[in-house]
Amino acid sequence: MTTEIWQLSESELLAESAAVSHEIQLLEARRIALVAEIDTRVSREKLGFPGPAGWLTSTTLLSPSKATKIVALARGLKNFPDIADAVNTGVMSVDHAALILTFAETPPKDLPEEGRVMARKAMIAAATGPEARTGRIRAAITKLEDEFGGKTPPAEDTDRNEFFASKTLNGRLVLKGDFDAITGEKLLTALSPLTEPRPAADGTETPKTGDDRSPAKRRADAFGHILDHYLASSDRPIEGGERPHLNLHISLRDLTDLRDSADTVDDIADDENTRAADESDDDGRPATDRGAYRDLFGDGTTVGWLPWMGPLSRNTSRQLACDCILTAIVMDENGSPINLARTARTVTAKQRKALIARDHGCAFPGCGKPAAWTEGHHIWHWGDGGPTDMNNLVLLCGFHHRLMHHSDWEVFIGVDNHPWFIPPATVDPYRQPRPSHARAGPHIA
Repeated sequence: MTTEIWQLSESELLAESAAVSHEIQLLEARRIALVAEIDTRVSREKLGFPGPAGWLTSTTLLSPSKATKIVALARGLKNFPDIADAVNTGVMSVDHAALILTFAETPPKDLPEEGRVMARKAMIAAATGPEARTGRIRAAITKLEDEFGGKTPPAEDTDRNEFFASKTLNGRLVLKGDFDAITGEKLLTALSPLTEPRPAADGTETPKTGDDRSPAKRRADAFGHILDHYLASSDRPIEGGERPHLNLHISLRDLTDLRDSADTVDDIADDENTRAADESDDDGRPATDRGAYRDLFGDGTTVGWLPWMGPLSRNTSRQLACDCILTAIVMDENGSPINLARTARTVTAKQRKALIARDHGCAFPGCGKPAAWTEGHHIWHWGDGGPTDMNNLVLLCGFHHRLMHHSDWEVFIGVDNHPWFIPPATVDPYRQPRPSHARAGPHIA
């Protein structure tokens, strides 16, 4: 029988924590080995994705970035048994293995083979055991790259350029970049005139009476200003059949509610207070309406929705609804655009907007790639007489578009006017229909 944690002595707490940590390291190594075997043996049709990363993301709690990292390790460690051995025996962390593997796969250009082996051996030793420190490993890599990396100085090496954009759990976007000196100069030059402190109303410019924004806040505001100018210009590439622009998805009911309630903040507050009073029980407590929560995780519960970033609050939706040009797409009670029939083969711009409003992105279960990376797929093929209307179209990324054409996966539009997917018997012997990616998730009964 397992001893409860609160019953452990201090020595037992320390010992078990260390033991569990070691087991986690071994389990991570086991997962990497399993993924390597999946990558080699399991077909893409059975996975339902181009590779194990997409399958991992759709079937586990792993984030796409974590799943991609695991697959990269699984593939890379096959070529470097010394790094793999350190991971498999639990003496080196997966993070340190990823750092050393990156160096091993892309060593400095002028570092001889003998030097590469010696450097890798030294890094593995430095990454082994509890005393391992990431800083020491990175310092060694930097020194080797500076000495053997060729004629291009690090500050001018564009091959090192990286730009990360990651959505957070609370719906924000975190950016991280590493640029060469010329690109950095361009960015700072563009930001400079937009980051100057704004004077106060009386013309003073002291921090206390004028612009009290921090330098970081001023740079963030300036970056947003640059994006506004870019999206407003006509000199932009085409993506998904049109120039990139900001889209706000909103139901007609919610849009009407926002416009009707946009007179004053006081009116909104009064309405909310009145509604709360009307819905209260006799004892003054708010009434419980299960219907208000039944579709908590379904479509239509948030007032606004952005294709890349997701849900949007009432206040920000109200601001966008006033500031931007809206394309009206009338939604039914299931959150699906009303059918837009057409006799031509290609999807119109308005139909594409309606498809994005319904499917949000690639509709294949577990995928959800951004709408800008998708294509309109005819469920009943155009060549066989299938019409180009909403009940015969679904958004799919390039891989899943090809998968639907060249495998036994099937898709149909259900009674809820949303896509449903039927897996082949090799994936699910019972062939149970699966909801589209945007419709999957819990629903309160």
